[in-house]
Amino acid sequence: MTEPLASLLTVLDLTDTGARTSEDIFTGPSQWMPLGRVYGGQVLAQSIVAAQRTVPDDRSVHSMHGYFLRPGDVNLPITFSVDRIHDGRSFSTRRTQAYQGGKPILSMIASFQDEDEGVTHQVDMPEGLPEPESLPSSASALAQVEHPVAQYWASDRPFDMRHVTSPIYLTVEGEHVPHQAVWFRAIGSLPDDPDLHRAALAYASDYTIMEPVMRGHGIAWATPGLKAASLDHAMWWHRFARVDEWLLYVQESPSASGGRGLSLGRIYSRDGRLIASVAQEAMVRVPQTPAPGRTP
Repeated sequence: MTEPLASLLTVLDLTDTGARTSEDIFTGPSQWMPLGRVYGGQVLAQSIVAAQRTVPDDRSVHSMHGYFLRPGDVNLPITFSVDRIHDGRSFSTRRTQAYQGGKPILSMIASFQDEDEGVTHQVDMPEGLPEPESLPSSASALAQVEHPVAQYWASDRPFDMRHVTSPIYLTVEGEHVPHQAVWFRAIGSLPDDPDLHRAALAYASDYTIMEPVMRGHGIAWATPGLKAASLDHAMWWHRFARVDEWLLYVQESPSASGGRGLSLGRIYSRDGRLIASVAQEAMVRVPQTPAPGRTP
């Protein structure tokens, strides 16, 4: 197993402290990041794992809503406090708070359901998109860039991300439109545990979801002075799929205003099944260009 995948499995293998008051307490490590801040997808996935540990084995996560409250520090472990809000005949609801240094960095509520029958439909997967094998990987797109963030994205992430048709790491090529699609999968095989794959899907869902906002305005990740941060994240799991097989992430931004942008995403299996839906609002700020004749 590659080191990035081993790192992913390590951060998702939380430690149960054994504390039982009004809440269940777990702890987990933080992955190293070049800028020193905890990756949002990591703490989302860990919060889901913590909550999953407190529900019956036959119930799996089907929705979550979380708010990023403070940036996390990669040098510190994270404590997860799970409140068992409700257990019904079919659904269980949990609140997970993630803490560092006694301060919350994420607050999330998730719902879990046992297997059930019901009506079925979905929005179809877009047709005519390039296959992932025909697109450049992040590693090939960033291999020659010496910046530490670029090097991390190129070789240390546990997922291979392939943009249709080009990424926005350094520049925004083509028309500036508020939508895009990304193929992704884990860079190696993961264990067969379905709950692990669901948590890992949440982990990967945070990588590119704010990019439609940026692409629509010609903003690349390398834009000088760019300040971007996830504010909240919501996700709904519709059907099961393995994250070590190719998945298509179709994304669009319906609105941006007030220094915030909203993005919506749909994740499909390669055979066209709608696996999950995602929504995120993010802060996106770029330096303003002074009007002609005015001193900044």
